[in-house]
Parts: sequence; structure tokens; C-alpha cells
Amino acid sequence: FHPNRKMSKPIEVNDACPNGVVDIVEPVNGEYSIRAGQQFGEILNAHKKAVIFAVPGAFTPTCSEKHLPGFIERAHAMRSAGVEDIYCLAVNDLFVMKAWGKSYPTFAESGIKLVADGNGDFTRAIGMDLDLTAHRLGLRGKRFAAIIENGKFTAIEVDDSGLDKSSAESILAILRK
Repeated sequence: FHPNRKMSKPIEVNDACPNGVVDIVEPVNGEYSIRAGQQFGEILNAHKKAVIFAVPGAFTPTCSEKHLPGFIERAHAMRSAGVEDIYCLAVNDLFVMKAWGKSYPTFAESGIKLVADGNGDFTRAIGMDLDLTAHRLGLRGKRFAAIIENGKFTAIEVDDSGLDKSSAESILAILRK
């Protein structure tokens, strides 16, 4: 990220999933496993169907009180609708993401994987970078959720403010169509 650069062009439905280096934090047998330096596009492309939702920041109010909890509560229903994996993306480091996951008693059972995009590589690659420097929050990622099927984005829902289109309820409704 660089404060004087233009934001990237956002991905669109039917676009291929690009790469970007991330760290993945996932609950495994009560512990948190870390896979550092992963090409996230390659991981998403390996799924028949995956859901990714992004938050502007771990531990921020809407993200912590509504967005992540909604996906934790509906993870099983999404898997019943054919989703292989669910990923929560944030432009945060892996230590913050791990602590955030641990702060929810039911997170481990959800099977959601936390994606720490510390440098914003993947977020920029999909054009979801967000400049919040005016609010002293630095460069982050937009709040969105997407469905990726066989390496292509089949649904992308972006919330410019609040939480509505990218909520777990909204994504589950799309999956059930």
C-alpha cells in the first residue's frame, strides 16, 4: 500500500481469482495452525465453491459484533449449501487474526479460516483496497463477501457503509437460490 496511489479496479462477477500472498490461520483440533506465505488465489481456485468475506479490521465494532459472528452462526448452513470452505479476510497481521478468532468461544467449531493479508497483496489484487488514513486507520480492505466457484467470482456483494449486502444472511440467501 502507498498513500499516494490510486485504488485498484474492483473485481467483477465472472472474473478469475487472482493471487496475492497471505497468511492463513485455522483452528485444528483446538489449536490454531498458521500457514504463512500462501498464494490465496491458488487456494481459492482449488475449490468447487468457497465463500470469502472481508472486514475492514479485526476487533472493530461492526466486524466483531455482527459480521464475523453472523458467519460463525451460519457456517454449517453454508456448508449444507455446497460451500467447501469459508474464509474471513482482513488487512491485519496473523497475530491479530489469531487473537480475534480465539476471542470467540464457538469460532473453532465453525471451521472458518482467517486470512491475514498483512501487506494488502490479495486485497489490492481484487481491487478492494480502502484508504482510511483520514480516520487514522491506515490502508485497509472494503467490507465485502463473495462466492467463488471453480476459480471465478460468481457473486460479489460490497457494503460501502454498514453491514447489509455482505452479511452472512445475504450470502446464504444467494447460495440457496
